[in-house]
Amino acid sequence: MAPRSSRTWVGSPQTGDEAVHAATGRGWDAWCDVLDASPVRDDGHGAIAAHVQAAHGVDAWWAQTVALGYERITGRRLPHQQPDGTFSMGASRTIAVDAGGLRARLEDGDGRAVLFPGQATELRSRPGTKNVRLALDEGTAEVALTPKADGRTTVAVQHAKLPSPEAVTRWKRYWAAWLDGLAS
Repeated sequence: MAPRSSRTWVGSPQTGDEAVHAATGRGWDAWCDVLDASPVRDDGHGAIAAHVQAAHGVDAWWAQTVALGYERITGRRLPHQQPDGTFSMGASRTIAVDAGGLRARLEDGDGRAVLFPGQATELRSRPGTKNVRLALDEGTAEVALTPKADGRTTVAVQHAKLPSPEAVTRWKRYWAAWLDGLAS
């Protein structure tokens, strides 16, 4: 929720006003005023973050947070939007599935056809790499498999290069259903 001020927020930052103030000495409205007056305000995320770090003594992590918050508040970046303009989303679940068996199916064309019916997939990573990267009909997905001591596996999917917020919504539903299917 935006604090009360005369500034109109186009979107909300991921980090609350109190947290950013405690870490950086300024709240969101103050940061927006500072950045609106800065010479880098229209130079993109990297330039804004570097400016916050160099000119205002904010550590790198918080400088990134301030830059992203400023972009969200001023409408320069939508939720899930990356600096290149594409969108990404993630989903994960810890389920009773064998990590090795699932990896083998993800790396095999016939196995992927069963895992992703009706979806064109192409393996983009070499077999045996830490994560399995796939090209899909829309964007690319990276699947990380983390075996647990109890025989379950955490399956984490990061889906990038999506064209729109609507695609994020569609793929969130898709991956939730996909993970549910693996779990059953």
